[in-house]
Amino acid sequence: MGKQHRAQEPQSWGPRNSQGPAPPPNAWSAPPEGPRPNSPYQGETTSRPKKRRRVFLWIFLIVQILFLIWVITGAASGSGTPDECRGLTGDNLQVCEDANDIGTTIGVGLIIGLWAAVDVILGFTYVVYRLASRRT
Repeated sequence: MGKQHRAQEPQSWGPRNSQGPAPPPNAWSAPPEGPRPNSPYQGETTSRPKKRRRVFLWIFLIVQILFLIWVITGAASGSGTPDECRGLTGDNLQVCEDANDIGTTIGVGLIIGLWAAVDVILGFTYVVYRLASRRT
């Protein structure tokens, strides 16, 4: 076997000075500012990237506030004695008020169920939007 197939000699672990000695730190020049002279971006000024607008976050928060207001007003509508129960006494009054409370509970439960469904739909929409708009 010739020299071509021999293993390379181990190299030292010290610093490499293949380009000669380094200049002292005071002699270093500052990096050039702006685009290079032959760059296609020569006429442009450097600008900051656009700040991301969080439109989806604000829409999501508005939807949450609207549902919260709806749940509070729905639960508050069941307080007091309903008009249908006025004039009743004893067990009939108690049954009428209990039926009203059950109806209020079912209504608030339906609002919360709709709220959860809307949140799931918004979540999937956000995921699809993020996947479609990501940069490759």
